[in-house]
Amino acid sequence: MYVMIPVLRARVRAALVHLGFSAVVAISAAAAVFLLWYPWPYTEISGGAQLFLLVTGVDLVMGPLITFVIFDARKRRSELGRDLLLVVLLQLGGLAYGAYTMYEARPVVLALERDRFRVVIAATVQTAELSRAPTALKDLSLTGPRLIGTRQPEASDRADAVLLAMAGADLGMRPRYWTEWDSASRAQTLKAGFRLEILIKERAGGKPGSELSAAIARTGLPMNQLRAVPLLARRDGWSVLVDEKTGDPVGFAPIDSF
Repeated sequence: MYVMIPVLRARVRAALVHLGFSAVVAISAAAAVFLLWYPWPYTEISGGAQLFLLVTGVDLVMGPLITFVIFDARKRRSELGRDLLLVVLLQLGGLAYGAYTMYEARPVVLALERDRFRVVIAATVQTAELSRAPTALKDLSLTGPRLIGTRQPEASDRADAVLLAMAGADLGMRPRYWTEWDSASRAQTLKAGFRLEILIKERAGGKPGSELSAAIARTGLPMNQLRAVPLLARRDGWSVLVDEKTGDPVGFAPIDSF
């Protein structure tokens, strides 16, 4: 009994040290993920926060837990060092896989598809078509999604586009149909948008809730100058807020405009 107490203390101490180092790594990873790949509000609408918590949560728990189980100061130094090195390598491997998953799931474009916006993630982009994208859009973004328009397929390409859309590859995922954000995109956005004050009367009982009010306030514009355009993303029930004077997106709001 008395022999086990020092052993347990040593294990707890080793596990806590491991937890501290793991937390530092997780915080550093969070800075890269949320400042570069998933800037707000994509942490919410693209599921970045949930995915990060899943990846780092498992990593934070399993590493220190395994250290607690295997750590024994009575082992030879070489044996203990080998065991701890294996734990660290396993943990780094898990973290690398999780980081790659988040990298592939990062949003790269916010695409206007006729009457709606779509958040497109890297993994769903038809990369074989990137050479046919406008020059400024040939590389996938590493610092949050780019705002783009899309053009409709020509008559000769329409059947192919329909088939691929049925397979899940809509226009926003196909770089050959991407266009830079221009006056035509702005005009189409205004055409697709619903007046926010009317939408609130129909969907929110005439009075915006606290989240919606905060979203409106963040735009810095009065409600009667905003339009809402439906948004397709991992999380349902959001819209893009558009300045009706310019046609440019100015924010996001938790209101369903479909």
